[in-house]
Amino acid sequence: MWWRTTSCIASFVCNLLVREGFRTVQAFHLSTAKKLLQQATEEDIIVSDLRLPDGDGIDLLRWMRKEGMMQPFIIMTDYAEVNTAVESMKLGSLDYIPKRLVEDKLVPLLRSILKERNAGRNRIPVFPRNSPAFQTIRKRIRLVAPTDMSVMIFGENGTGKEHIARQLHDKSKRAGKPFVAVDCGSLTKELATSAFFGHIKGAFTGADNRKKGYFYEAEGGTLFLDEVGNLAMETQQMLLRAIQERRYRPIGDKTDKSFNVRIIAATNEDLEAAVNEKRFRQDLLYRLHDFEITVPPLRDCQEDIMPLAEFFREIANKELECGVIGFDGEAKKTLLTHAWPGNVRELRQKIMGAVLQAQTELVTKEHLELAMTKQTSPVSFALRNDAEDKERILRALKQANGNRKVAAELLGIGRTTLYSKLEEYGLKYKFRQSSVSYTYLTLPTIA
Repeated sequence: MWWRTTSCIASFVCNLLVREGFRTVQAFHLSTAKKLLQQATEEDIIVSDLRLPDGDGIDLLRWMRKEGMMQPFIIMTDYAEVNTAVESMKLGSLDYIPKRLVEDKLVPLLRSILKERNAGRNRIPVFPRNSPAFQTIRKRIRLVAPTDMSVMIFGENGTGKEHIARQLHDKSKRAGKPFVAVDCGSLTKELATSAFFGHIKGAFTGADNRKKGYFYEAEGGTLFLDEVGNLAMETQQMLLRAIQERRYRPIGDKTDKSFNVRIIAATNEDLEAAVNEKRFRQDLLYRLHDFEITVPPLRDCQEDIMPLAEFFREIANKELECGVIGFDGEAKKTLLTHAWPGNVRELRQKIMGAVLQAQTELVTKEHLELAMTKQTSPVSFALRNDAEDKERILRALKQANGNRKVAAELLGIGRTTLYSKLEEYGLKYKFRQSSVSYTYLTLPTIA
């Protein structure tokens, strides 16, 4: 916790926070605060006065964001300039609190930040996938997360689109504010208006209590529209108008309410085709599609299958109180050659069931309850007769632990063809397993 103001107010605020269980560190100058922030962790929360002897809180906030520091930031001041408040919020300040309201607003705000953090920790952890496709995705997340641009996430069911959305939120300047996920497929056109915008008591038959709505719940944070392509056309129009005007009106209310939320949407549909078929509004698509992230299916990320399987095995061991230590050879082969139509979600489900059956033994092919399936769609290892064939072959061999038969299946070619390719490219592959080591040798081409 970082604070600067006059000594008496600083002491009052720090004592208040200490009584609430917070540890505080003080800096009375902008230069000192910058030095202290070099050692700050992601767990820290920054509280700053607007007026500093050698600058102001806005300068500190701007410097932090430029340096990639996304910790929650709260501005406190005696000054009530609206433009300053707006500027601080645009840069990522969580709130703008008058000092006279510090006892009423500061501690509840801090508790809200901690509550959101704890909710995030209770979610299933996200495994850091290292396939080339996901390395590209991570770069795009780092690029767009600090902005307020709307992001559209495309991907098949089970690929982890909500995990991507949460990463965008967690790495944004809104990280300390709510992340509200909406299952658009469950919203009928009759219920959508109330769900998004809320209603007042007595607005319609059955409205016995006031309902706040998703936009209110997500204020200051992120609203995630999952499977947005399932929204009815009437709901799309209503949503478009709200996004355009940055205002909405709860059902039965007489006044509009403004909102400050970032919108992230996801779909497994081709929305361009939906636009052509008059099932999705083009103008709404433009509003939601400032930036695009496409999550590839698991079958196109073969390098991720075994690391993910081991990751889910560890989670299953913990949740089910089992002691499974790994997978036997046939189980690995089955995992690597399965088409995974349900993607990562299916993989996790199958690993959980297999661990439950294996208990303390190695997971076998039978435990997985997966039939050997042929790939029905192109995979990332497929040979395309270009300069990258050599790398694809080596990747497939690595995934198959040197087993040429499995590698050939991953590549979608016969073993004879694989041997021919190895000879053609002057490749000799040796596999040695100790803590898993691989050796790749390029043989000289003999003319």
